[in-house]
Amino acid sequence: MPRKKKAPDFEHSLQALESIVSQMEQGDLSLEESLKAFEEGISLTRECQAILSQAEQKVQLLVESDGELKTEPFQIEEDD
Repeated sequence: MPRKKKAPDFEHSLQALESIVSQMEQGDLSLEESLKAFEEGISLTRECQAILSQAEQKVQLLVESDGELKTEPFQIEEDD
């Protein structure tokens, strides 16, 4: 039975992206290697953005108003 592809893990994707950035900053990659690393970095960036977007949606609070449930964005209260 084939395994299902596991959803990307944010921390793993971010760590891989940081590694790519570090390699590119060193300047030791050839043009071809740099382009391949850039493409992979763009893909990882999109994965991270999608994961963060999903997390943002999950963090919305359910609030009861007039007997109906509605969602409100999560807001951090700042101490003055």
